[in-house]
Amino acid sequence: MPVHTTYKLSNGLDIPSIALGTWMSTPGEVEKAVKHAIQSGYKHIDCAWGYGNEAEVGEGIKASGVPRDQIWITSKLFELHHKPEHVELAVRDSLKKLRTDYLDMYLLHYPVAWKTVCPDGVLPQKEHTPMVDGRLVIDIPLSEDFLSTWAAMEKDQLVEKGLVRSIGVSNFNIYKLKKLIAAAKIKPVANQIELSIQNPQFEFVDWLQRNQILPQAFSPLGGLAGQHLRQHPVVLEIGKKYGVHGAVVLVSWLLARGIQPLPKSVFENEIEANIKPVDLTQEEVEKLSELARSFPSKRVVNPSSEYEPFYDVYQEDHPEFSDKAQLLLEKGGS
Repeated sequence: MPVHTTYKLSNGLDIPSIALGTWMSTPGEVEKAVKHAIQSGYKHIDCAWGYGNEAEVGEGIKASGVPRDQIWITSKLFELHHKPEHVELAVRDSLKKLRTDYLDMYLLHYPVAWKTVCPDGVLPQKEHTPMVDGRLVIDIPLSEDFLSTWAAMEKDQLVEKGLVRSIGVSNFNIYKLKKLIAAAKIKPVANQIELSIQNPQFEFVDWLQRNQILPQAFSPLGGLAGQHLRQHPVVLEIGKKYGVHGAVVLVSWLLARGIQPLPKSVFENEIEANIKPVDLTQEEVEKLSELARSFPSKRVVNPSSEYEPFYDVYQEDHPEFSDKAQLLLEKGGS
């Protein structure tokens, strides 16, 4: 199966197929990792205001010596900044840190809004969110009203001002995407979600692709909890055939499914390996998919219990709003 080098977004732009992820990268090492990645051939850097390292990412991009128009930069609107009046402040803050005049893509990071207490006209910081027993207090009405946040992203604050070229979402399920698409002037071009061999979400990926929304995979290697699958004999056997580590096999499997992987590393050898996927056969893709189906799905990331009150981000067990329920509804079931 031919390896994708770019994907065509629904707005006509070509996005490089593999990005360097920068979530939870070690402070002080991000600049070096980004510089090395770009000089090794990466054309896409995925970052976010909430990661707290955009300034380092910007330094790495500058140090690479590669012209800005040859690099795709994605960032994300943090949960502190869902109020429409904060959206432009947030994107301009990211632009300043990243040392660029525009973003190629800007994602609504989570369909969750943190409660903020700060003066008008000031961009909220993490210390502006109250805590209760170690949990973040969230603004339920604003969380449910993500349409007003999206409207601020798509109109003159961002797209029409040329601050961003594309907009999309992250951590949205089918129910929320349907609600967004029905009201949006600009359709989201991508949905960045957790996708790996331990959390493959086959039906959700199919739905996104049918609706011309690019599935992007954060934690594409499954984190520490996915080590037993990365080291599974099926993965190792395929890796041995191509002379690559299991991580490269899994990145290649995601690409073969039409998914954009965002592998993260600050180690030069891993950065270099992850940008060199292999051309898996259809039989190998199916073997890996069978392996994924043979284990219960398990997420690396689910912040639902970190909120006050508890807020079910993914709604996986909801009788009406879960992806399973929404897919059944589309099929005419009940």
